[in-house]
Amino acid sequence: MTDGDFGLLSPVSASPAVAALTGDRAVIAAILDVEAAWAAVLEDAGLVPAGSAAVVAEAADAGSYDVASVAERAQGGGNPVIPLLGDLRTRVKSLDPGAVPAVHTSLTSQDVLDSALMLLASRTISALLLDVKGTTTALATLAGEHAETLCVGRSLTQHALPYTFGLRAAQWFQGVAAAAARLESLELPVQFGGAGGTLASGTKLTADSGSTPFTLADSLASRLGLEPAPAPWHTNRLAVTALGDGLAALIDSFGKIAADLLFLSRPEVGEVGEPLAAGRGVSSAMPQKQNPVLSVLIRSAALQAPGLASQLHLAAATFNDERPDGAWHSEWPALRQLLALALGAAGHLRELSEGLRIFPDAMRRNLELSGPLLLSEGVTAAVAPLLGDDGKRKLQVVVDETLKAPAAEQGRIYTKLLREAVPTDKLSDAELEALLDPASYLGEASGISRRILTAYPGFAALSEDTGTSTKGTARG
Repeated sequence: MTDGDFGLLSPVSASPAVAALTGDRAVIAAILDVEAAWAAVLEDAGLVPAGSAAVVAEAADAGSYDVASVAERAQGGGNPVIPLLGDLRTRVKSLDPGAVPAVHTSLTSQDVLDSALMLLASRTISALLLDVKGTTTALATLAGEHAETLCVGRSLTQHALPYTFGLRAAQWFQGVAAAAARLESLELPVQFGGAGGTLASGTKLTADSGSTPFTLADSLASRLGLEPAPAPWHTNRLAVTALGDGLAALIDSFGKIAADLLFLSRPEVGEVGEPLAAGRGVSSAMPQKQNPVLSVLIRSAALQAPGLASQLHLAAATFNDERPDGAWHSEWPALRQLLALALGAAGHLRELSEGLRIFPDAMRRNLELSGPLLLSEGVTAAVAPLLGDDGKRKLQVVVDETLKAPAAEQGRIYTKLLREAVPTDKLSDAELEALLDPASYLGEASGISRRILTAYPGFAALSEDTGTSTKGTARG
């Protein structure tokens, strides 16, 4: 086995499926696909001999190239396109010397590598959205099934108000769906500009041909499934930063869910549990532990993504001249790592969402720790007017006195003091009991959930032709 980066220290993205879409071999394949597509564009325009495109396509088999060698030789010119082109030309020449002019004519390394990375991103995002839609479908199902499952809402780590687990799942859904919709709408443009961004070589190439560098670039975009660009964007990096921001925002939404689940799965909380699997969550020293490792891995991605997106902005802000001295190069690993983290975390989150174990009894137990105190906002609004001008002050005294008691006694004491403060002729025992029922103070929880799911119909269910997830593919 040859040495290489298999993700040993990045377990969130250490997957054959992730490597297949974002690894070195995938980058090589994308570069070669750009070169093959360009040869086809030139042949269609009558600018190279007929049959050249087929020869280049045959030579552009990514599996035939020594990735390690290309990577090592890339140090000579500062990018992997240069040594790979040498190898490609050698292979094309061995097949048909007449087809060599179809390789890279009028392009420059940045045209190829920028376009290749956009192509790599497009392929990765397609797989990523598959897992995302699996996750959002599972979350939408949880939102519906638990629309009336009571739990406690927490604010600044403290019990706040009665809540529902259905609304919590719907809010998770909203975060993921909104970020995914934004990512899905991004335009990934082809790059073209030639050696200095003036298309000088392309202008000479197309003279008297009926084509222009712009029509050739649009044809290349069409062949690659990328967006046409109105002009070269080699020093204007919005395409890259927008892509990085979109990936980071999606990973942010994953991190929110992971952070919640890490708390909710603590033994002393016990409201949810990760799906069980043989060998998952084990400790090297403590056999009794069942670590929430899926959430841990997802959270690790969320902690890395902002720095990587920031690196893309730092590069964009320092793109000097018509090709920068290092800023462009610093984009490549940051962008690829963002793609790998997003894809890896998406697979883990899909498995987690589809197999999440829900414990309503524990939710109710935790809700009752604060008991009727959770209803103090609603009680004040309903009861204060019955007690005259200083009604709010009287009710605050009830709360203050209650909080002096041990937590386990506060619910009982609050009910007792409240009953003493409010005459029965103004509020009957039955009315007080109804007022202190947590289910009576959920506001528009169900309505909010429905509005969220309605706002993102494309993410509430998998389409018939969606297929299997990349996570499933990785597991075989």
